[in-house]
Amino acid sequence: MTKQGKQTKTLARNRRAFHNYDVLDQIECGIVLAGTEVCSLRETGCQLRDSFAVIRRGEVWLNGLHIAPYSHGNINNVDSERRRKLLLHKKQIRKLAQDVKERGLTLIPLEIYFNEQGIVKLQLGVCRGKKLYDKRADIARRDARRDVERTLKERGQHTTLY
Repeated sequence: MTKQGKQTKTLARNRRAFHNYDVLDQIECGIVLAGTEVCSLRETGCQLRDSFAVIRRGEVWLNGLHIAPYSHGNINNVDSERRRKLLLHKKQIRKLAQDVKERGLTLIPLEIYFNEQGIVKLQLGVCRGKKLYDKRADIARRDARRDVERTLKERGQHTTLY
């Protein structure tokens, strides 16, 4: 479920992105897929682990997204590691290109899902890489919050800390 309360089916989530990067902004975009890739996504899903997006000649391309070949696709299957074009407005692409060029940010896919109309969408994050000490601080903060929640649960006070 998204924040607006709409039903979506998540295919893959890039959990390592939130560990390795500070996500400054998120943008939803479409993705150009071949016919059997959609069937494969419905059947098996995909892997976002080492994927990233680049801007070339005014277009955004996604590299490293792995979509397994469709089991009934025979010769119609395409390469599982091919580059895929992302669909964004020109204004959005110009803003992303400016952020990447001037501020040294990177574009990392965070989540791929079917929206409520059954269309494949990709959540693209504008990210800055974390330093090692930032990662340690996040882990310490998460562990402390988990300990407090565990203590409150043992006492019978069911609250969630954020």
